[in-house]
Amino acid sequence: MLECLIFSLCNLDLALFMKQYKDLVAESLQSVPELFPWDLDAKLACDQRPLLLDVREPAEFLAMHIEHSIHVPRGNLEAACEWDYDDTIPELVLAREKEVVVMCRSGQRSALAARTLQLLGFNQVYSLKTGLRGWNDSDLPLVDQSGQSVDPDIAETFLRNKVRDDQKSSRK
Repeated sequence: MLECLIFSLCNLDLALFMKQYKDLVAESLQSVPELFPWDLDAKLACDQRPLLLDVREPAEFLAMHIEHSIHVPRGNLEAACEWDYDDTIPELVLAREKEVVVMCRSGQRSALAARTLQLLGFNQVYSLKTGLRGWNDSDLPLVDQSGQSVDPDIAETFLRNKVRDDQKSSRK
């Protein structure tokens, strides 16, 4: 009898227990507060500016970002937050008691990264709701790797969702 139960449990469809990306983002947002682009813009006008952390991939960051953002790809985040690693970013290590606003293209990767920062002891972490797409849609400035302003129409094209047909769950 016990062997049958163990066999049944071992053969359960693991998909029943598997989470999807959207589930992980939703769980993160239960504890991560979000800022709308205009709220971040207001914070940037204050004397004590938050640390801006862009967790997109290097090519995305080089193409355009919010001025004064520091760049740490999400895959390097944990090591960047600690001393004694090749990926250590001192400004980030020292920001545990400061306001940190995490951003990505759409606000999903930043939610996951912000939750990670909370788990690493960062006390005032926010995710930029709607990400850089929302920032650009709100007519707020982006700069390229040389610090030059990025045309909002070019930014819109770059930041657009680019899911191919073969990447869609409803592909035929």
